[in-house]
Amino acid sequence: MQRRQGQPDRLALALVATLVTGCQASAPPPVAARNDALPVAVTPAVPATGAASLELSGTVRLKRETALGFNTAGRIAAILVREGDSVARGQVLARLDPTSLAAASSSAGAEVTRADADYRRLEALFEKGWVTAPRVETARAAVAAARARAAQTGFDVGLATIRSPSAGVVLRRPAEPGQIATPGQAVLIIGERDSGYVLRVPLADADLGRVKRGQLAAVTISALGPQQIAATVSEIGARGDDATGTFRVELALPARPDMRSGLIGTARLRFGGTGPVDGDVSVPATAIFAARADEGFVYVLDGAGSRVRLRQVALGPLGDTAVTVTAGLRPGERVVTSGADRLRDGMRVTVARSSVAAVAPPAVKPAA
Repeated sequence: MQRRQGQPDRLALALVATLVTGCQASAPPPVAARNDALPVAVTPAVPATGAASLELSGTVRLKRETALGFNTAGRIAAILVREGDSVARGQVLARLDPTSLAAASSSAGAEVTRADADYRRLEALFEKGWVTAPRVETARAAVAAARARAAQTGFDVGLATIRSPSAGVVLRRPAEPGQIATPGQAVLIIGERDSGYVLRVPLADADLGRVKRGQLAAVTISALGPQQIAATVSEIGARGDDATGTFRVELALPARPDMRSGLIGTARLRFGGTGPVDGDVSVPATAIFAARADEGFVYVLDGAGSRVRLRQVALGPLGDTAVTVTAGLRPGERVVTSGADRLRDGMRVTVARSSVAAVAPPAVKPAA
């Protein structure tokens, strides 16, 4: 009787042990302790200097690029040059078919002869009292009008031949022989070499007050090699472009045989001195995040070098790779330059040994 009562107890104990063993087998393994110190790159903030620069990109052009056309409508008989040809002053470049112009000139001349004869006849009759003075005045006016038309047709005949206004190069040839040209239509576009080459760049209105005529600039044209070309600001536009709001600035370039209209160049203008600016520091552009207007945020490494602190800073000029911070940082403080999107205020970090190089002060870039 006792054996029967103990058997259920043993079965219950075996069942509990089985359940416990099953639970232990299905439980996940223990989680290893995590190391929350993220590896980051840091760079010390360095004093900003007063020497700022402005980088502008533009296109090389001849100062005078003149569109040449005919003064009257007619069929183009010949165009004697091609794009890229060099031309001399006074060289014949294109001609209209003279047939219609010659006919118009002959007709105008005949009208002058007829009007003059009528006037002389009426003047003789007036002296005899056979015609009135108003008739004579009308005849005299007809003579003046006929002579004006003859002069106009003679002027058109003279402009039926296009001559080069200066030594230069043919930049474009938008028309071809056989086409009917309209008055003022561009038949050839000539670049006058005597006018010299310029680099035309767009300047934002925010930078307009800093650029002056005669200011020096260093120009780099990749097609001509890496060397810098000395240039001078020669002209500043008085009105902004309606579409972009920028002002056109021209920089005079030195005469070079390899210079061509249409080349792309970059000009760098420098401003101010080279001494440090009190309170301003320079940091890499990658250290700034959540920037808006003239404010942004950085992560600064604490004194122990093990945690980062979020800090709001005031931003100054933005360069190619660096930013001027006008408030919120001191020289020597180390800022995080990588992984800012994974960081939080107070988070532990480890610093990469190769990430403590100083950053150069920024060059000012124009507003978009």
